[in-house]
Amino acid sequence: MQDGLFVHRVAAIVIATLSLLAPTALAAGHRTANFIIEAPTDALARRIGSAAEQYRHDLAVEWLGGPLPRWSRPCPIQAQVAPQLGAGGATSFVFDSGEVFGWTMTIQGSEERIIDSVLPHEITHTIFASHYRRPLPRWADEGACTTVEHPVERARQHRLLIEHLTTGRGIAFPEMFAMREYPADVLPLYSQGYSLARYLIERGGRRRYVAFVGDGLTSDDWTGALNRHYRMPGPAQLQQVWLDWVRQGCPAPPAALVAAAPSNPAGPVSSMASAVRGQSPEPLPAMPPAPAAPAVAAVAGRRSIYALQARRVPNGEPLADQPPHQTPADDAAPE
Repeated sequence: MQDGLFVHRVAAIVIATLSLLAPTALAAGHRTANFIIEAPTDALARRIGSAAEQYRHDLAVEWLGGPLPRWSRPCPIQAQVAPQLGAGGATSFVFDSGEVFGWTMTIQGSEERIIDSVLPHEITHTIFASHYRRPLPRWADEGACTTVEHPVERARQHRLLIEHLTTGRGIAFPEMFAMREYPADVLPLYSQGYSLARYLIERGGRRRYVAFVGDGLTSDDWTGALNRHYRMPGPAQLQQVWLDWVRQGCPAPPAALVAAAPSNPAGPVSSMASAVRGQSPEPLPAMPPAPAAPAVAAVAGRRSIYALQARRVPNGEPLADQPPHQTPADDAAPE
């Protein structure tokens, strides 16, 4: 078990001229059973609090099969809300001796994007942390959290995926499955993680996905977990099947394929009804050959910080990601 502080961040920074503006003041507060919200107005604080509680309940039911118990201490949420702010958020928490606590969350963006994308993404991080009580592989955590965002945000991740695959920035799956930290070039991890999570969820539902990730975490055998839950020989073979699926435009799986999937040890399988459809990707080159998965160094007892900062232009298109306190390079072309 790895203990310590974890931060999941997609902090949005607008372009240079907007970055000179003073941040919106947090002038009002509101408390719910599991959250303490600070926002520019009382009405916004109440709306964010109500949405956070609703997402916490509904998403836990969808992912886990039932709601979470009340946290021992509420999670503070600081919300910067303004039309010109890019959408993003950061959530931190502490794992210690099988417990998770010390929640803090910051969110920013327009009111609409906070409610329909940032909040569900960040709340899903807390649901996974509460369920697994340990850090997840970066692709599995961020990918699944992205699947609950607004279709506009999910479609943007698909467009970025095609760009990354056609420019040689794809990550071989055995390498991606072994990652415990964000890579230096993090945008492909987000887009690939989202696409792969979507692929698996469409073939077995969210609860099978949760069971699969839990199996891989417990056994540290992702090849075995893929075989048990998806009848897939391993990450290298999954990479080729997934690439073919992307080349075909990410079609929905036949009903017979979903029905033939192995039974889910976590319970009944739910469906994913809100996936993006109708994509027409360009022909894709082959990804790098899938190497043998590198060994993961023992990290028990080490305090770690996972942090990620993403820059977006006003229309929400990510430009680059770097750890906090560094200046991201604008190396990804906007739309």
